[in-house]
Order: sequence, then structure tokens, then C-alpha cells
Amino acid sequence: MPDSISPAPNRGAIVALAFATTVAMWAVGYVCRIPPAPVPSPLLLAALLALVFAGGLVAGRTTGRGLVAGLATGLLAAVLNMLILGSLLSGNTPGAITPSAIWWLPGALALGAGLGAAGGWFGARGRIERSREINWLWLLVVVDLLATGLLIGVGGLVTSWEAGLAVVDWPNSFGYNMFLYPLSRMTGGIYYEHAHRLFGSLVGLTTLVMVFRFFRDPRGRRWRTLATLALVMVVIQGLLGGLRVTGKLTLTTDPSQVAPSLTLAMIHGVFGQLFLSVLAMLAVVTSSGWTGATAHRSPSARLDRKLATGLTVLVIIQLLLGALVRHVESQQMDAGIVIHISMACLVAVATLIVALRAWGVHRQIQPLRRLGLWLLWIMPIQLTLGLGALVAVLFRGGQGRPSWPEVLVATAHQLNGALLLGLCVALACWMYRVLEPPENPRQAS
Repeated sequence: MPDSISPAPNRGAIVALAFATTVAMWAVGYVCRIPPAPVPSPLLLAALLALVFAGGLVAGRTTGRGLVAGLATGLLAAVLNMLILGSLLSGNTPGAITPSAIWWLPGALALGAGLGAAGGWFGARGRIERSREINWLWLLVVVDLLATGLLIGVGGLVTSWEAGLAVVDWPNSFGYNMFLYPLSRMTGGIYYEHAHRLFGSLVGLTTLVMVFRFFRDPRGRRWRTLATLALVMVVIQGLLGGLRVTGKLTLTTDPSQVAPSLTLAMIHGVFGQLFLSVLAMLAVVTSSGWTGATAHRSPSARLDRKLATGLTVLVIIQLLLGALVRHVESQQMDAGIVIHISMACLVAVATLIVALRAWGVHRQIQPLRRLGLWLLWIMPIQLTLGLGALVAVLFRGGQGRPSWPEVLVATAHQLNGALLLGLCVALACWMYRVLEPPENPRQAS
């Protein structure tokens, strides 16, 4: 019989699953509403409600708390979705709220709680016994990491569509509170830019809650400083994104009173990748395999550590060059493109060396073998996407607006680059964890 009146479930589980549900809903909602041919609203609504039910089902299935766990997950997800549901409540002028907000807000919360509870009830019926507890702190870090990857993709679309200045003010949007800007006005470039801001807010909130969990969860005690660094970085990243638009702290909506900064745009793009790197480190060190990992003596331990670290630095430099190429006018960037391509060749060779050593020389160590194999797959994909983006740019010749194929290839290239960086960071972390120089043998503690 499902446990519908059981005590409150693990808070870490509910937080992680609610944020996971929310991120999934935002990803589906964003893709389905991309102009100019959005998915019909009834179909989109059905998909979003199904995700809430699925979140409750997973909560009920994994926690054993059934209806209670599902209800808590669905309710928290509904609360988080208020970051975007506010766009349905605004009136025709900034600060005005539609009368329907009186029933829309409690209705949305009740619907989320009800669907989550239903999912939890069904999930408890199919619960599978586990040999070990789920690492919910690690799952929350991974959710934050995935949300950040999604944010980088959304930001890539903003750059590709040249929509970075579609909204002239910040932190407001055309005088509206950012979370109350009407959905009906989110069209064309405004959709891409404003959605990017909303996703940034979701990542910021996820990071804040993640850090809170690090201070509450015993597993996170050793890594509180690194988690706090992530929070500081996400705040800085938000400021960089806003100042990129206005050039200064101001609430003006007059385009003549702001000074958009191309330099800050490039810094904003690269700093986002660095933030993702910190989250990748947190995902590695909070994983269940990290604590119990055994160090292996290897004559090449120091060399492999240096190679993995050097590869990470090279990838970061390459991402910086990529940001430069994407943000500066093409006629001024012939030399930059040549340097970017040359660096790509160097990164490819370095990746091949590091990946083959991780996969071949240390194949008995599972994390290294697995990450090395991933790099061997990801690097050719990155080169192919980079070549496709270059061909698309040369074919257009800097004339007119980019086509959808060009936008998709360029954004995929940027996203895959973020994945490549994350894998390099993870591999470097594991190199230091499981490889030990022979003159100082020890078991990893």
C-alpha cells in the first residue's frame, strides 16, 4: 500500500528533484516557444504538466514517501516556475497586474502539488529497493550544471541571432520587472534576450540553493569554499550580463542613455564557461565514487596531471578566441579566425594525446578510461561543428541575417565546446585523485 501519510521525505531529495523538474520544464518550454513557429499552446501545456507528474513519480519511487514526496516536489516546482509564470500576470503597463492573478497563482500552485502528488502515489507502487542511498547533493549539482549548459546554449542563440541588445534596459525589461514582462511581447530578438535573462535567474537561484545544501549536507562540508566560489561567480556573471547591455548601473529605458560594451559581452561569455568548470569540479568531488577512490601508483602520474591541466587551459584559451570571433565584426577578424583555427588544431592534438593516455595507458582505472573515451568522441564532433560554422559564415559573407542552419551549427559548436571543457576539468580532477607518483605511494583517503 502506498505510504500516503508517511513523515516528510528527505529535503535534499525534494529540492534536487523539484529543481530537476523545473529545469526540464523550462528546456521544453523554451524550445517549443522559439519563434517563428512555436508549438501549439495546448500541446506545450500537456507536455509541461506531464513533466510535473513525472517529477512526482520519481520522487515517490526513489524516496519511498509516495504521495507526500510527490506533492512536495510538485509544489516546489510550481513555486520555482513563478519566475516565468509572472509573465502571464502582467497588465498593459509596467507594474499593472491582471485581475486573473487572484486565481491564477493559487491555481498554479494547487495544480503542481496535485499532479506531483498523483505521480508520487503511482511511483510508490513501483518502488525498487536500492543497495545504497542516492547522493542527492550530487544530483543537485548536476542539475545546476545542466541548467548552466542550457543557459550557455540559450546565450549562444542570443549571439547567433545578434539579439544581445534587443532589450535596452537591465535589470528591468522595457520598464517591467524582469519576471513580469508580458509573454505576449516576447517576440523576435526580445524572446531570445529576455529568455536568456530568465534562465540566468534560474541558474542563480539553483546555485544559491545548492550552496545552502552544501552547508546542510555532511557530504558537502569539505567543498563549501568551492561551492561558495560558484555562488560568487554566478553573481558576477549576472552583473557582467547586465552591464554588457547598459554599460553602467541605471534603470533608464532610453537607448541613448546606455553604453553597451562589446568587451563585457566577450568577458561574460568566457566567464560563463569558467563558472561551468567550477560546477564540473563540484560534480566530480561530490560523486559517490570520489570518496572511496583508490590511488594507483604510476610512473607517469605527474606527466598525466600536467597534460590534463594544460589541456584544460588550452580549451579555455580557445573558448576565449571563439568568443572574440563571434562578437567582433567579421571584416575585422580575419586574423582572429586564422588564430582560432590554428589553436583548434593544437587543442585537437592535445586532446588526442590526453584522451588516448587516459583510455589506453590507464584503462584499468574506470573514471579515466570513461572520460578518455568521451573526449575521443567529443573532439571530432567539435571540429566538425567548427568547420560547419566557418563554412556557413563564409557562405553568408557577412551579408544579411544568419540563417537557421548557421545559427544551429554555431550554437551547437559553442555548446559542445562547453561539454569539452567540462570533460577536461573532470579528467584533470580525477588524474589528481587516482594517480599517485611512485615515490609517494598511498591509498586515497
